[in-house]
Amino acid sequence: MSSIIKISPSILSADFSKLGEEIIALEKANADYIHIDVMDGHFVPNITIGPEVIKRLRPLTKLTFDVHLMIAPVNNFIKDFAEAGADIITFHPEATRNVLETIKLIKGFGKKSPISLIEEHLEQIDLILIMSVDPGFGGQKFMPEVLDKVKELKNIITKKKLAVDIEIDGGINFDNCKKAKDYGANILVSGSTIFKENNGNLKKNIQLLRFN
Repeated sequence: MSSIIKISPSILSADFSKLGEEIIALEKANADYIHIDVMDGHFVPNITIGPEVIKRLRPLTKLTFDVHLMIAPVNNFIKDFAEAGADIITFHPEATRNVLETIKLIKGFGKKSPISLIEEHLEQIDLILIMSVDPGFGGQKFMPEVLDKVKELKNIITKKKLAVDIEIDGGINFDNCKKAKDYGANILVSGSTIFKENNGNLKKNIQLLRFN
């Protein structure tokens, strides 16, 4: 796990009418990743974007595409998103019948294979995504109770001497980002705060999240 804090802006809060321009602006604003929430209207109530959109966006930036699949059955779509340009693919263990099989499928495409909180598979993965809101919608309030999970997970990773990143997603803002980092998260996903605070000053907002 890297001690460097990385910021992964969620384009769920971007202006979808100029998504390409938004991604280019995020790269210029020193974002580390681009967080792409994929929802199917089945596993979660909302519907967002599919692999074809990711494929069109991929040539616009060299930033890591951090693709969060909120779809089921997830195995049916991993190939499509991997080939479209995803660099990291996160999934929910409830969306597959066999977590290890899904991890191996992702790794078979040369992608990082993170999951939600599954301790017995820690040695097989690169990144764990912890949701700090209910999955499916942007703009929700941060759930502070998840910080204990972050701390517990960080302790396990440290004890086992593993190189696993901890990413936290949901309601991250200037007030709670420091606590999220203090508890062990090293990748922060943020949408509304990055795109809307300080009159949409992307660079300033990314820096505030990184160093607060």
